[in-house]
Amino acid sequence: MAGTQTDQSSRAGREQEKHEAAEIEERIAPNAGVVYATIVRQGEEELARPYSALAFSGLAAGLSMGFSFIAEALLTSALPDTPWRNLITKFGYSFGFLIVILGRQQLFTENTLTPVLPLLDEFTWKRLLQVCKLWVVVLIANMVGVCLLAWVLATVPVFDEPVRQTLKVLGEHVFTGPLVITFVRAAFAGWLIALMVWLLPFAETARVLVIILLTYLVGLGRFDHIIAGSTEKFYLLFTGAEDFGSFVCRFWLPTLLGNMCGASYS
Repeated sequence: MAGTQTDQSSRAGREQEKHEAAEIEERIAPNAGVVYATIVRQGEEELARPYSALAFSGLAAGLSMGFSFIAEALLTSALPDTPWRNLITKFGYSFGFLIVILGRQQLFTENTLTPVLPLLDEFTWKRLLQVCKLWVVVLIANMVGVCLLAWVLATVPVFDEPVRQTLKVLGEHVFTGPLVITFVRAAFAGWLIALMVWLLPFAETARVLVIILLTYLVGLGRFDHIIAGSTEKFYLLFTGAEDFGSFVCRFWLPTLLGNMCGASYS
């Protein structure tokens, strides 16, 4: 009888140890190899998608990114002009990113990292061509989306005049200083977005918080983002407050290169 009780206690102890070991395993953060393998698999899935699907998803992402512009303008126009207003309004900058990332839409700055890892993992000329085609398709689709939304905002009185004036002011605040500074600021934006890609696979319930915090920092620091910033610049183009040459040379090209270089650094 005593032996039976001892065996039962021993089995219960082993079960308890297994349960504790499993709980410890769940709470341990995944190592770098697991994170890398996860992103490689995601990249392979992106490369395997038909280009028509990438184009439609990229178009949706471009349209969705306009909500960063809209949300920030609505918050800005609703709050008094005080030194702390910018700390709150920049949370609006995160809206578009939340829609795009949680909706699994194709955003160019995410794709500067995700499909590159499978290429580095197993380099082939065919895979390199796939990556280049994905970049071109997604970037063009994103730009078409932001262009369409900016045209609607500029030509259709969706919002009242104070909000429309705020949209214009926000567009003018997009940095257009020396090209080197624009490039460096864009590199910071690309770096932060790429870091977000590394963090998200195992963020679990903190995914929304990770997206908000990192994109809030991009907005607060006025680090130029090729898609979000293009929405604002296209709005100025359609309202006649910006010329196309300045948009391309002073903003679009240095920002695109900076975003890509910053993503590669991460």
